[in-house]
Formats: sequence, C-alpha cells, structure tokens
Amino acid sequence: MSQDLVSNRTTDANSASVGFADVKAAAERIRSFVHRTPVLTCAAISERVGCNVFFKCENFQKSGAFKFRGAVNSVAQLSESELASGVVTHSSGNHAGALALAARMFGAKAHIVMPSNSSEIKKAAVREYGGLITECEPTLDSRMSEAARIQGETGAVLIPPFDHPHVIAGQGTVALELLEQVPELDMIVAPIGGGGLMSGTCLAARALKPEIRIVGAEPAGADDAFQSKNAGKFIPQLAPDTIADGLRTSLGQLTWPFIRDEVDEILLADDAATVSAMKFFWERAKVIIEPSCAVPLAAIFHRFSEARCSDSPEARPQNVGIIISGGNVDLQALPWLNL
Repeated sequence: MSQDLVSNRTTDANSASVGFADVKAAAERIRSFVHRTPVLTCAAISERVGCNVFFKCENFQKSGAFKFRGAVNSVAQLSESELASGVVTHSSGNHAGALALAARMFGAKAHIVMPSNSSEIKKAAVREYGGLITECEPTLDSRMSEAARIQGETGAVLIPPFDHPHVIAGQGTVALELLEQVPELDMIVAPIGGGGLMSGTCLAARALKPEIRIVGAEPAGADDAFQSKNAGKFIPQLAPDTIADGLRTSLGQLTWPFIRDEVDEILLADDAATVSAMKFFWERAKVIIEPSCAVPLAAIFHRFSEARCSDSPEARPQNVGIIISGGNVDLQALPWLNL
C-alpha cells in the first residue's frame, strides 16, 4: 500500500496523518539517542516452529523496551517553551519509563500517571529516570482523567502511550531496522496492546515489502483487536484479564484503522501458554523477556504446531520475524513460580 493511502486512512480516523515518510524521518531524528538493537536466532525455537525465526530484541533498547523510540521521537519535536512546561502521560509501565527517560535527556519534567496495579519494577524505573508518578485506579477513564487534570494544572504536553502520530512513527523504526537487518522475511509478528507498535510496523513493512504477511498477537484475556478485526468495527477493551500487563490497554482511534486494514491475521495466546513460552525463551535463548513479548511466541508456537499438519509447504512462511517488545520483568515475582 502506498504511503498516501495509509496516511488518508489515518486522517479519517483522527484528523491527523502519519506515513512512511514520518517513520524514515523518525529514524534519522532518534538515531543518536536509541540503540540499533540486535536480531537474534534460536535453533530450538526455529526447529519447534518449523521455519527460520528471527527475534528483533527491543528488550535491549534504552529503558528496556521499544517504547523509548516513540517517546524520544515525540519529545525531540517539542519547542523550548513546551519542554519548559514538561510532559505528561498515562501508562501501565514501559511508555512511562521511556517518556521519563526521554524527558530527562531533554531537561523536561515528566508527569506519569500509572495504574495502581502496575509492575513495581516499572514504577521503580520511572522514579530512577526522574519521573513524577501519580497513581490511579486501573481503568482507562481514571488514567485519562488524571492525566487531563495534571495537564490542566501544569500546562504539560500530553504524549499518549500509542495513539499519537509521533509515537507511531517512532515505533515504526523497529520494523524499519528489522527489515534492513533481515530483508528476506516473509512474515512479521508483533504484540498488540494499544496498537502503536503494530501501526508503525504496518507503515514500515508495507512500504518496504508490500507482500509481507503482518500478524498481530494478543492475550486471550485482552483481545479487543481480535474482536474488532473479526467484527469489522472498533470494540473497546473493557475488562482485560492477563498477565501481559503491557497489552491490557485498548486500541485507539488512530491505531484501529491500521489493525483493520493492514494486519493480515491476529493470533491469541492464553496466560498459561504465554508463561510457558516465556520460560522456554529464557531457558533456550538465554535472554530475558517480559510476558507481553512472550505472547507472540506462544501464539506462533500454537499456530505452527497446527500448520505442520494442515498447511502446504508453499503456504507456510520460511522466515518469520518476531518483535521482542521489552524485557522489564519483576524478578521477585516470576510467573512460573506459581504454576
């Protein structure tokens, strides 16, 4: 799909536009701030899936997650007067830490609204980066109302966790790098929470390799994208119930059109499968990932265990890229300890 078509669809959704040109501009803008993260492989996983699997390891990104890309791309475009007023957001974790770090780099205050049930390790990271935390009830309405209150009192610039053109463009640089590093990919898989990473992935992947298959992965207990895609209309997330704390939020007005129009398939994974995949990755790849990152791996394990019997060799991908979105894990509360 052309950049203009993507931009037009997004404009209809939220009176704003974001296209592949914005992703390329973001890549140049943030180059000196971010890590160009590695792509790793694991023979045990490729063997289990039945194809070559490549992991884009954003758990090695600054702040421990891909979210830093969108955060620094957003903060880097603020004026001096805006920076003086600071920034504000609402986030369950990774965007919170990413924005706090990006704001500190530019000398701005970061007001972070976090649900009371956010991971303690992620709250600690926000504090270490200098972010000012305000806790709220774990509902979207509470998060947004608290952020609006702080914005009204301080004049801080709101930088939402996903539903913003600058955030989406920044997140798109993950897939941009991945396809530069492994151009032979014929499928790319990313987790879906609010949809910022997936929207940016769609922009980059469709522009660089239009025929590539784009697959999303969601927790079974927070499957608003799956339901929305199947229904052909936006269905908000109301009562998420999943260990994958980074994927509990609902799609936004800006991100939903990308899911609707550009994502080929959405796979689900329940929490038991997610924990199992996370443990397998730790043991075999020797790399720490958080539950939200294990959702795509769990979904792919399930999808291709079935596909070995049902898909023809021509229909199955040969080279699959999976975006590992973050590695911020509370080591005092490992999920498999309670199984």
